[in-house]
Amino acid sequence: MSEQVTMVDVPTAQAWIEAGDAVVVDVREQHEYDAGHIKGATLLPLSVWDPDALPEVPVGKHLLLHCRSASRCGVAAQSLIENGYQGPINRLAGGLLAWVAAGAPVETA
Repeated sequence: MSEQVTMVDVPTAQAWIEAGDAVVVDVREQHEYDAGHIKGATLLPLSVWDPDALPEVPVGKHLLLHCRSASRCGVAAQSLIENGYQGPINRLAGGLLAWVAAGAPVETA
């Protein structure tokens, strides 16, 4: 994994989100997102991944990628690096499975 990419645990991610300090990108598929997602997450499915569709990450905010178990977001992170993304990239360790297991809230569509 690139030094540009960091695995972030659920408590850290949750603190960033609650403080409004994270841009959350969910790379799962639409049906997975509809079944349950992190509030405020932008859906950019890996199956149709386009690095240029990444929402703007304001200075001082954290880019947080996540998927179900933290493997698809690794592919997305690598794609961002290969396409010249310069900022730090954070991946949710354990993905949404870890998020739910920690009792963090999810929304349904």
